[in-house]
Amino acid sequence: MKGKGRQIYLDHAATTPTDPAVVRAMAPYWTEYFGNPSSLYRLGQTSKKAINQSRQIVANNLSGQPDEIFFTAGGTESINLAIKGLLSAVKIAEKTNHFITSAIEHHAVLHTAESIKKQNQEVSILPVDDQGIVMMPALKDAIRDNTVLVSIMMANNEIGTIQPIREIGAYLQKLNTERLARKLPRIFFHTDACQGAGALDLNVHKLHVDLLSLNGSKIYGPKGVGVLYVRRGTPLTPLIDGGGQENNLRSGTENVPDIVGLGKALELINKNKVKENARLIKLRDWLIKEILSKIPKTRLNGHPSTRLPNNVNVSILDVEGEAMLLYLDEVGIQASTGSACTSTTLEPSHVIRALGCPYEVAHGSMRFTLGKSTAKKDLEYLMSKLPGIVKRLRQASPVKIDPDEVNRAIKNAPRKIINLS
Repeated sequence: MKGKGRQIYLDHAATTPTDPAVVRAMAPYWTEYFGNPSSLYRLGQTSKKAINQSRQIVANNLSGQPDEIFFTAGGTESINLAIKGLLSAVKIAEKTNHFITSAIEHHAVLHTAESIKKQNQEVSILPVDDQGIVMMPALKDAIRDNTVLVSIMMANNEIGTIQPIREIGAYLQKLNTERLARKLPRIFFHTDACQGAGALDLNVHKLHVDLLSLNGSKIYGPKGVGVLYVRRGTPLTPLIDGGGQENNLRSGTENVPDIVGLGKALELINKNKVKENARLIKLRDWLIKEILSKIPKTRLNGHPSTRLPNNVNVSILDVEGEAMLLYLDEVGIQASTGSACTSTTLEPSHVIRALGCPYEVAHGSMRFTLGKSTAKKDLEYLMSKLPGIVKRLRQASPVKIDPDEVNRAIKNAPRKIINLS
C-alpha cells in the first residue's frame, strides 16, 4: 500500500483480501494437482473432483442443486451470461423481448442493457425512491406482454440498500401463473448478488429467483472467478463457444485453484455470517452517527437500516469526493467515492443521482465499507482525521450548497420508468 505507517482499509465493497484459509485450500491446485479437468487420467480427474466438490459447496449454500451451478471468470461474466444468454434463448411471437432492470444497478447490468437495446431488444429502467429501493408500483407498470426477464440487484454496491428480492420474486411467480393461462411468455428473474453474498440469505427458493450471480472477490475469495446459478428449466444460450465445459454453457479450461477458493470462501463466510453481521452493524451505525453529528452539512445515502451491515455512504456538502480520497490516503485510510469499476471517471455516481440528489451532492459522496479486519479503533482514527480534512477542503471550495435546497430537490425528483430507445 502507498505510504508508511498506519494503513486502514475501508473499501471492502470494491474487493476483499483473500482469506488465508482460502489461500491454503487453493495452494495444491497450482503446482501439485495441476491437471486439466477434461483429462481422463488421474491427475486430471483429481482436478475435476475438486471442481465438483466446490460446485456442491456452492449449491449447498444457495440451497440449489450442483447441476444448477456454473463457474465463470467473475461477476460481470455471470451477469452478461444471465441477461444476454436468456434473451437470446427466449423466442416469442412479437420477435422482440422486453427486459426490465433498475436505475441503480451495477454497470455490468446497465451496460449490458444498453448493448441488448442495440440488438433491437426492448429495455425499461425502473426508478428508485429517495432511499434507493426499487419502486414496486413502477415494476408492475413496466411489465408488458413481451417481458421475459427482470434483473434487480440484491443489494447496492454503492449505498448498500437491500432490495425486496423476495417480494419481487413472489410477485413474478404469481404473475407467471396468470400469464401462463393467457399464453404469455414466462418472466424469468435474475439477481446480481455479488455485493450481498457476504451478508444476506442466498436461498434461491426463498428468493424466488431463476438466475443469481456472485463472485469471489467480494467474499474474501480470489478475484477472477464467479458463479451463475441457473434454475433447472431456464433457457440460456452460451456466450463462449469451445470445448463444452460447464455442461456446454461456459467453454474454456476451468480455473481450478480459483474455483476451489470460491467454494471455500463461500463456505467460510456463511459459517460466520450471523455473528459478523451483528458486529459490523454496531460499527456501521456508530460511524454513521459520528459523521452526521461531527461534520455539518452531511447526509446519509441509502436506507438507514435496510442496508448492508458494512456499508456507510454519505454525501458531504461543499466538498469534492476525489479530493477527500487523496487527503485520506495521505493519512493511511483507503475508501472510495462509489463503485471501483467506475473510479477512473469524474462523472458523478449514477446511483446517488438516481436517489434524486443534485450533481454537486453526488460529487461529494463517500463510501466507507467495513470488513473482517475493521476494528472500532480504525473508525476512531478515521474520525480523528475526517472532520479536519473536510474543514480544510471547505475553506478552499467555491461551492456552497444549501441543505434545504438539496432536500427539496430530492423530494421533487421525477421518478419515472425510462424506456431505452
